[in-house]
Amino acid sequence: MDVKEAGASLDALVSSFNSRIAELQQLVVARNMYPASSISELSAIDAALKGMELQVQNIKNRLHDETRAIPKAKKLIEAALQQQKKLESISACVPSCMPERIVYSNWDENKWAQTEQCQQDLGFESLKLEEPAPKGKKGRVSPPMWYITAEELNSVPSYMKQRLTLDKVNAAIGDMVNYAEANAQLITAPRKKLADNNLDKALELREISMADSVKGNHFFLESDIKGPSLKLDNTGRALLPVLRHLGRIRETRIGHHRVYILLKP
Repeated sequence: MDVKEAGASLDALVSSFNSRIAELQQLVVARNMYPASSISELSAIDAALKGMELQVQNIKNRLHDETRAIPKAKKLIEAALQQQKKLESISACVPSCMPERIVYSNWDENKWAQTEQCQQDLGFESLKLEEPAPKGKKGRVSPPMWYITAEELNSVPSYMKQRLTLDKVNAAIGDMVNYAEANAQLITAPRKKLADNNLDKALELREISMADSVKGNHFFLESDIKGPSLKLDNTGRALLPVLRHLGRIRETRIGHHRVYILLKP
């Protein structure tokens, strides 16, 4: 029962009391007229009044409990509003079309890369038979999906931002994460799990991953940029400087490759 309901109950109770008092006055008059026959009626009134007193006490107890609960309810409402603001902020940054994770479909038919066993075995089998792959912790950390906010995009100089929108920039970030994820799968895949047409690229990516400027980070190559949102067109060439400016990527050259490194929050 909330405060409004309790107030309505009290109003009804007052009205009931007034009605009972009026009846009692009538019975007192009747007792003087017929003393012997008024005892049962007075007993009934006494029982009714005791019941009403008990009901009033129960209402008071409930109101006391509800009053004590109000500060807790206010804290819960404040926490819920803060959470709502966070969710709205996150929702504003997420692109309208979420990218799907890339998994190489031309590996063996057991789809080793999509199983939990993949996460347990990563980094423990060599791409080159004569050179063991560097050991690491079991499992593999996913590339950082670090979207930008509207405030960050607004902070970018107009000449650099051009006509880029928040949705386009964050969709491009989703593509970059996919490129880096696909490269990480090739780097950590055992040789026997790779198709022949992926082996050369896997060896090349692994060599790049050992460079001091790249080691320990997720990365993709300029040659990996093939859309669907990030392409090597005018929009794509405008996106990359913006993302460098906002600290989402770092660029370096290794051999003939332009390498883009995903930075962590």
